[in-house]
Amino acid sequence: MHLSEFVHENFDARNQARDKALTQARQVIRHASQAIRAIHRMEVDNAQEHVSESRKLVNQLKADLAGYPDLFYAGYTQDALKEYVEAVVTCALIQNQELPLPGEIDVEAAVYLNGLAEVVGELRRRCMDILRLGYSDDAERLLGLMDEIYALLITVDYPDALTNGLRRQTDLARGIVERTRGDITISIRENRLTQAMQQLSRQLLNEDLTGAVPGMVEDEG
Repeated sequence: MHLSEFVHENFDARNQARDKALTQARQVIRHASQAIRAIHRMEVDNAQEHVSESRKLVNQLKADLAGYPDLFYAGYTQDALKEYVEAVVTCALIQNQELPLPGEIDVEAAVYLNGLAEVVGELRRRCMDILRLGYSDDAERLLGLMDEIYALLITVDYPDALTNGLRRQTDLARGIVERTRGDITISIRENRLTQAMQQLSRQLLNEDLTGAVPGMVEDEG
């Protein structure tokens, strides 16, 4: 084989693999985003279907790029894997399931942690949806998970070249956690105030009814 033929065959194969990977990455991201949208609506079956489709695409992507590690570790591929992690973990935590670990979903630590950092924002979104309907213990449960995620992220003090920019994501997560804690604190106070006012209203009503009995008897006399 002439050198020119070798070069062109090699680049043709790589180009085809890259084009296919780009398509697969976009599909992974689309299914991941649809899974998250569905779980926020508590459409559990729909969310699980999209997670399953996303997982199939991720497995196919890994298999197709097994011979092209540089393409596998390209930005668009890693971004797709991060979105996949975000979808899997968000769906699990909102349903009060165990936290899926990196080995269970077959992703590397850096991708997993960046996906986990994104989950914090999705849990805040769920908290806000809950609080709009009134205070709920589930909002505090989710805040506790957000705290645990942030506590893990701040321990990963390694260069961005190794963590794919995790430090910035960790800083963003901290702000999200603090805002959510403030919102839940306000909701708790409002809930307690509402309960106190309702209790006072019942007491006043009972006193009025009790005080009305003697008066009614005198009128009858």
